[in-house]
Amino acid sequence: MRAAPAADFAEAVLEVVTAIPPGQVMTYGDVAAVLGSRAARAVGNVMAWYGSDVPWWRVIRASGHAAIGHEDRALLHFRAEGTPLVTTDEGYRVDLRLARHTPE
Repeated sequence: MRAAPAADFAEAVLEVVTAIPPGQVMTYGDVAAVLGSRAARAVGNVMAWYGSDVPWWRVIRASGHAAIGHEDRALLHFRAEGTPLVTTDEGYRVDLRLARHTPE
């Protein structure tokens, strides 16, 4: 069983995720980088533990794919927000070139 992430890191991750505008996304690594970290997996752990109250679908894998097991639910949000998507043989992915959010 995994331990819950440290509270201050978790709060910082959730703050970054909350600030991602509709129709845009960040990868787990992008979120970590904004916090001065390379801990993309730790960002994933925060999202798994605490992410249900923030726009979790806006944090995706580096490949442009939604979180494993949440692809269908994320797609509903992506379509509602007008997030740029690319159709693939496996289904879809987010077009990171067009949709990546870079905080200032």
